[in-house]
Amino acid sequence: MPIATINPATGETLRTFDALTPEQLEHKLQRASDAFSRHRRTSIAQRAEKMRRAGELLDAEKEKWARLMTMEMGKTLAAARAEAEKCAWVCRHYADHAERMLAARPVDVGGTARGEVHFLPIGAVLAVMPWNFPFWQVFRFAAPGLMAGNVGLLKHASNVPQCALAIEEIFLRAGFEEGVFQALLIGSDAVAGILDDPRVAAATLTGSTPAGQSVAERAGRNLKKTVLELGGSDPFIVMPSADLDAAARTAARARCINNGQSCIAAKRFIVHAEVADAFAERFVAEMRRLRVGDPMADGTDVGPLATAAIRDEVAEQVRASVKAGARVLTGGEPMEGPGFFYPPTVLSEVPEDAPAYHEEVFGPVATIFRAAGIDEAIALANDSVFGLGSSVWTRDEDERRRFVDEIEAGMTYVNAMVASDPRLPFGGVKQSGYGRELGEFGIHEFVNIKSVWIEDGAPETLPDAE
Repeated sequence: MPIATINPATGETLRTFDALTPEQLEHKLQRASDAFSRHRRTSIAQRAEKMRRAGELLDAEKEKWARLMTMEMGKTLAAARAEAEKCAWVCRHYADHAERMLAARPVDVGGTARGEVHFLPIGAVLAVMPWNFPFWQVFRFAAPGLMAGNVGLLKHASNVPQCALAIEEIFLRAGFEEGVFQALLIGSDAVAGILDDPRVAAATLTGSTPAGQSVAERAGRNLKKTVLELGGSDPFIVMPSADLDAAARTAARARCINNGQSCIAAKRFIVHAEVADAFAERFVAEMRRLRVGDPMADGTDVGPLATAAIRDEVAEQVRASVKAGARVLTGGEPMEGPGFFYPPTVLSEVPEDAPAYHEEVFGPVATIFRAAGIDEAIALANDSVFGLGSSVWTRDEDERRRFVDEIEAGMTYVNAMVASDPRLPFGGVKQSGYGRELGEFGIHEFVNIKSVWIEDGAPETLPDAE
């Protein structure tokens, strides 16, 4: 895939880039190694000052960054502004809280000794990031990573190269030393060699399951830590006690956020039989109200899919599902004209052998299923290789407890759509990956959790050997 900016709303190639030569890549890897030796010795207060400045740049120039995101991957301008603002939030969050999160923790070991747990940086972390949230996915890795004293190497998706370079620019302007965060304009074929390099300590990837498997396998061969946030086919469960109007409004937003291109977008709508028809009527009406069009225009709800290949894959998944017996309640065909547009679509009566039943459909396509009761709803929710997020709509406390305890997912939101938040850990189970981003758990993923024993007097006994 060429490294290029292609406007998804028109299909026009706006700018192309040459991949780094082996010599240029080597220079950047050595620069990262050299920068780490200095960055790790800076105080958390010094890092926080720079991270707050990065947040200020994101806020002050959000219109500029928003237009860049929209131009490269097609999200609506309103969504892109919100993404820039969220990136500023995560910068401020870790600037404000990293010192507490990384503070040495005392452990009572008795006698005259003191036990402590320290959280120390490990080095350069390679981030293989996707195009769908071209700023947010990067900042939610970079803000905790740089605050922990690590340095970042970004291999961004090939269709958002200008976003990658813009993020490097923001960190440089914020005051971080050159080499602390670098964008690597490289193809996927260069990732294995970087993972083999002893100057790279770990890797994080957000993307497809095959991409995650490839990175994890190579990193494992080198005994390097990885965090993987992969695909999702999130269930959205509606029970009889739910507010159906609120659930339907949120359902349309949860399915079509980011033009339907989100791992945590609700994709499978599992509705109790008592309210299935009433919910479906409201949900289809909400999906039809969404305005598809120019992502730069005010009032647009759904823009184009990011590439022609993605649009064509979504269309084929829907065609094959309908051929297998699924029924189209709205949408269902690619839109004519320039750009990579696909309309909000709802499928019902989806058989188990249809692509839309088991596969992740990465576009604004929803599937509706009926459940006879809570047991069947949970079984349907868990009938997936993925386990990222889940949303459940009920006012019944017993039902809430069962959903929280029994749905196989890294996140469960009750009467709300799933969303990432700097204060909460983010990640999944099963083929949605492992490890966590964000929250305190996120900043601890890429640190050396070091045990320290300090003897202040003559020890009467020594701790047992291993």
